[in-house]
Amino acid sequence: MPTVIQKGTAFYAQKGSYFEGNVKIDGDFIVPARTHFWGRLNVAGTLELGPRSSVALDVTCRDAVIGSQCRIKGPITARGDVTVLDHSVVHTIDAGGKVILRTGVTVGDVRSGDAIIVHGKIKSGNLVGKSMKVLGD
Repeated sequence: MPTVIQKGTAFYAQKGSYFEGNVKIDGDFIVPARTHFWGRLNVAGTLELGPRSSVALDVTCRDAVIGSQCRIKGPITARGDVTVLDHSVVHTIDAGGKVILRTGVTVGDVRSGDAIIVHGKIKSGNLVGKSMKVLGD
């Protein structure tokens, strides 16, 4: 099992880690680029997933920032906000707060308890939120 370092309520994965089983973090989780999870990822706080990382199954968290060029093969379920950065691929998103999708994102259905904001061109399934904003091309 790779090392996870705790500093206060935040947890940090080591660079170049991969996690074979399910991972549960009781706080915020900051993950460096190219970190891979082959199971579920359950984060009590905010997940910051570094660029080019992947999760094989589902992600559960309070809030999430998904780095560019990430692949999440299962759904993201968040109580708060979800931001998905450029050219990431996400199965589906179910968020209690707002969802921001950056250019080049590929995502299935998105449900938001607040606004869905799209920056640039994306590929998606159904987008359901209280409001929709599309910015740029």
